[in-house]
Amino acid sequence: MMFSKRIACIGAGYVGGPTMAVIAMKCPQYKVTVVDISEARIKAWQTDNLPIFEPGLLDVVKAARGRNLFFSTDIDAAIRESEVIFVSVNTPTKTFGEGAGKAADLQYWEKVAREIVRESRSPKIVVEKSTLPVKTAQTMENILNANDRKIHFEVISNPEFLAEGTAVQDLLEPDRVLIGSHETESGLRARQEIVDIYAKWVPRDRILTSNVWSAELSKLVANAFLAQRISSINSISALCEKTDANILEVARAVGMDSRIGNRFLNASVGFGGSCFKKDILNLVYICESYGLHEVAQYWESVLEMNEFQETRFVRAMIREMFNTIVGKRIALFGFAFKANTSDTRESPAIYIAKKLSREQARVVISDPKALDNARIDLAELEGITYQEDPYQAAVGAHAVAIMTEWDLYRTLEWEKIFDVMEKPAFLFDGRNIVDHERLFKIGFNVYPLGRPPLKHF
Repeated sequence: MMFSKRIACIGAGYVGGPTMAVIAMKCPQYKVTVVDISEARIKAWQTDNLPIFEPGLLDVVKAARGRNLFFSTDIDAAIRESEVIFVSVNTPTKTFGEGAGKAADLQYWEKVAREIVRESRSPKIVVEKSTLPVKTAQTMENILNANDRKIHFEVISNPEFLAEGTAVQDLLEPDRVLIGSHETESGLRARQEIVDIYAKWVPRDRILTSNVWSAELSKLVANAFLAQRISSINSISALCEKTDANILEVARAVGMDSRIGNRFLNASVGFGGSCFKKDILNLVYICESYGLHEVAQYWESVLEMNEFQETRFVRAMIREMFNTIVGKRIALFGFAFKANTSDTRESPAIYIAKKLSREQARVVISDPKALDNARIDLAELEGITYQEDPYQAAVGAHAVAIMTEWDLYRTLEWEKIFDVMEKPAFLFDGRNIVDHERLFKIGFNVYPLGRPPLKHF
């Protein structure tokens, strides 16, 4: 089959895989090849047991796989044959050297840039899809355009704004698509080529264009603002518990202000995921690098509040369970950092499980999609058990703590769970998703976030 454009994506993870699957589905005239160094991951993309869970993703993949969507470990071949290369490799926080603990580790990004130079035989548009520090495009261009074959590369910033759990819907009907380029003639031409890809299904008024630096910075700022709202409402949940106010009522009153809005105002045990903490640390490091220490401290406080919320949750469990949890079975319902995903990166449940284990509790993890990742995250700990069935996880438990807002937990037969638990039975709702009054009537001692507890003693 003849294709009008050949697109490659280096990196078959949570961003690259779904994004390319939707592009392939919506643009059958393009050949889309997703490549990765992980043979196991690529093989999984070629089956119905995809390496990541996202509602609706399998249907999208099956619609294009083998037609114009292909998965391969041959990165060099994909580079050579493609006109457009999306780069979606990992950019974790550095754990060593200058900027350790805050700056982005760009070693994988640079390796990809050098591989693109080595294998290219014709001009390419290279699209930044990974979350990167502002000005990274300049580094990429310096590497790419230093080649001695006089091949020209144009670097475009096209940050992703996907929410895990709704990634497919976010791709099909995005709030916006942001495409940044240099304001040069060649930069504008390259930008238009990327605009034309998305315009096959995204309304033009939702495709934003900017200079490349604004696009790079916008991704970090968007995640920082979202995390800030979560930390803000969580800080108020602590105050509500001290004053007998109700965080649900406060959030509703605040959220009805049109200047504020009601999104991201649900109190929780804390935020997680691959982006929020990493991107805020990156933003902090950038601000410090430019001498903006007060700005850096402001954003760092968002992370400190998130850590405080996690710590506060564990301390409340210990305090309410008679100041000791030694030998007590505690079932964590949910381990993914949010519902409708198998991703556990930076999940609050990791911290909670580790802290409870170090207090010598007997922790059992239950989650409908994330148990494999949970086993990896907690491999260093002994005595952790895993049970997909929440009813079995609750057998003999002194307490249940809800960590993830899976709909499954809203509709459980809580009477059945209460019957198999040790008494008094404790329920700590880290997501405020169950009917607290109903559970109290069943017999649970219920501890919501930001609301007075319901106790039988």
